[in-house]
This record gives sequence, C-alpha cells and structure tokens, in this order.
Amino acid sequence: MAGELFRPIFVPERFSEAVSGRAWIRAMLEAEGALALAQARAGLIPRQAAETIVSCCDAESFVPEEIGREGRAQGNPVPPLVRALTRAVSEVSEDAAFHVHKGATSQDIMDTAAMLVSRHALGLILAEIDGISAACARLADTYRDTMMPGRTLLQQALPTTFGKKAAGWLVSVLEAGTRLREMRQSGLAVQLGGAAGTLASLGPAGTKVLGELARELELAEPVIGWHTDRVRISEIGSALSLVAGVLGKISQDVILMAQTEIGEVAEPAGEGRGGSSTLPHKRNPILSVIAAANVRRVLDLSHTLQAAMVGEHERAAGAWHSEWEALSDALALTGGAAAAVREVTVGLEIYPEKMLENLDATGGLLLAENVVTVAAQHLGRLEAHDLIEEASHRALENGKPLREELLSGLGEILSEEEIDAALDPAHYLGSAGEFVDRALKRYREGEIK
Repeated sequence: MAGELFRPIFVPERFSEAVSGRAWIRAMLEAEGALALAQARAGLIPRQAAETIVSCCDAESFVPEEIGREGRAQGNPVPPLVRALTRAVSEVSEDAAFHVHKGATSQDIMDTAAMLVSRHALGLILAEIDGISAACARLADTYRDTMMPGRTLLQQALPTTFGKKAAGWLVSVLEAGTRLREMRQSGLAVQLGGAAGTLASLGPAGTKVLGELARELELAEPVIGWHTDRVRISEIGSALSLVAGVLGKISQDVILMAQTEIGEVAEPAGEGRGGSSTLPHKRNPILSVIAAANVRRVLDLSHTLQAAMVGEHERAAGAWHSEWEALSDALALTGGAAAAVREVTVGLEIYPEKMLENLDATGGLLLAENVVTVAAQHLGRLEAHDLIEEASHRALENGKPLREELLSGLGEILSEEEIDAALDPAHYLGSAGEFVDRALKRYREGEIK
C-alpha cells in the first residue's frame, strides 16, 4: 500500500481524515457508546454502566493499526476493539464492563459506523458541491451571451454561448447534489440485528433498543435489520458515482477547452501548478486531470459496492467485507474530485476573444444550417439543402469563406444582407439565453424538479 505517497495528490487531507482508520474507530466507539445508552433507556443495563462505557469510548486511546492487525484473525476490527474497550471499562467498573457490546454482532457496529463515517464525509462533499454550484451560476450569469462554438462529436456544430455551457454544468451539479443530500438526510440508518438478525439476546426489548439507538445517533430506524440487504450502501455508491460523473464531465470540458489549439479557458494559476518536469512552457490543467482520475476510480468502486449486494442467507461471506475500503475510497476520491472542480470553477479564466476566433474558424460553415433555413423560404427545403451543401463543399475544397461561395452561387436568390444576417452567429443562438436564465432561476430557488 502506497497511500502515503499517492493519496495526498488526489485527496485533500480533510477527506482523508474523514475516512481514516481513526475516523472508523471513532465511529465504531460512538456506536458502542450509543448502544449502551439505548439499552439503559430500555431498562436492560444500569444507567451508570452506560455512562461509564461512553466515557471510555475515546478514539485517541486506541491505535487503528493495532486493532487492524488483531482483527485479521476474526476478519473484522470489531472483536479486538471490543476487547480493548472492555479492558478500558473494567479499569473503571467491572460491572459496567460486563455490558460492553451487549446483544450486538460485529456487523452491527461496522455497519452503523459506516453510516456515521458516510454522514460526515458526505457533508464535506456537499460543501464542495455547493461551492461548485455557486461558481457555475456566476459563470453562467457573467457569460450568458458570450458566443463560442458548440461542438458535437468533437467537431464544431452550431454557435452556442459559454453561459449556456456553464448553465448545463450548474443544473447537473444541482441534480447530483440533491440526490446526495437526500441520501445523507434520510438514507442512512443504524444497524442492530444481533447474531442472525433477530436480536434474540435482547429478549422483548430488541426493537425498543433499536429505536433508542437510532434516536441517539440521529440516524434512521430501519424497519428490519439489513445485514444482507445492502441497498443503503449501494445507494451511497450510486449517489457518489452520479456526482463523480458530473464532475468528470466538467473536468473533461475544461481539459478540452484548455488545449493549446483551442485556448478558450485556463485553470487558475498557482505556484508550481500545472508545470512539467521537462517542458517549462506548459500550463497543464492539472486540477481537472486529478478530478478526472478520481472519477474513474469512483465509478469502479461504486461497482464493487453494488456487487456486494449479493450475500448468502443472513450474513454474507466476503461481500460485506469488500465494502469497507471501497466505501472509504469512494467517499475520499469523490471529495477530492469535488474539491478540485470547485477550485477550477471558482478561478476559471475565460477568453471570449479566443471563443470568437474559434467561432470563425470554419469560415461560416458553422451557420450552414441557418442559411438553409433562410434559403428554403425562397426555394423549398430540399433544394435549398442541396445548394448550400454544394456551396459548403466548394468552400472546403477551395479554402474560401462560405460567404463567397454563397454570393457567387446564390446571389440571385439571397441578397447580400440576407446572407450576412444568416451567417451572423448572434442571430442563431436559439434559446441559449433563456436556458441560462432558467438554470439560474432554478439555482436561486434552491431546488431541482
């Protein structure tokens, strides 16, 4: 494992810490403490015992690496953590130590910890998403009418505006963010089922303890234990992959627009950022590159979480175990991608002059569709299409602007003024401006329908 070398490149420290071994230990201990309090409220253990257990649930007192090494024998870190916690509690109260981990199984603690770790990490990701949304809204508003080539299959197609492109980013970020926010607010639930999902060891108080545990941790109370119902974990992965896909789209657009031959945007400059070890002149879009790399990994990790849905009977043999690192990495890498894209969108440098220059690169061919529409009023659509297609081919072969071919070939049908108007990209932007306004309105309303 070389995480200490590569992880800082792709993931800011706050996201690494949010899913670190220490964070998992803290979440497991929080689950153990909450379980004791829940059982005290249900009358199963003394209140003083529960409070003693909680007082010993200090994550700084436990070493993740040691817990992990000791956990290899049982296949998960909960048994050695429980042993260590029990020893700590027994030093305060032998009676309280008797009640540590009462009625729970390892998966109860791990799954509940997964929900707590996810809740914290998702909060960090959503903060980045909100920043990206605000930046995209600013770009869409500022460059609402800034014309540029619209490209399909990497070829110039029709005129559009940079504001329209940024508005597209904005709406997709809002939609993905809404899904993630809903997951964080209502999709995270406690786990408590005991050895085989029946809570038999808690007797008739089992469901009461479950409800108290949910209230203590402020997580949803499930209808039934979900040891082999991995919908929640899979949905977290799906929501992360959705966000990652949106971030990947923005990153790829920026990478393509920042190409030397295109030069329509540049990432924000910084000391040493985007430099090359060989080529001193380069200004690589490295933030977008990092985001793109993270996105690819999140999509794979999401697949791992989905594959873990298939488990045997009441407790899975291996599927559940495959989730822990995959979930941690998916959260961290999505956070890293979001942090990079936020920095890009907040500081993105826009070059409208270059956009206009690229808009003229085809010598007017970009507006051929509009010329057909205008000529069709005189000739009919099929004849107009054929004539404009022939003129476009001649322009390509001769290297002349389309305007010259139109004047020589259709001068008797279209006036010079009509041709110039048809070749003006500002006259063929359709509803681009209105779409920007609609996206901004949705952003300001704070919802996606």
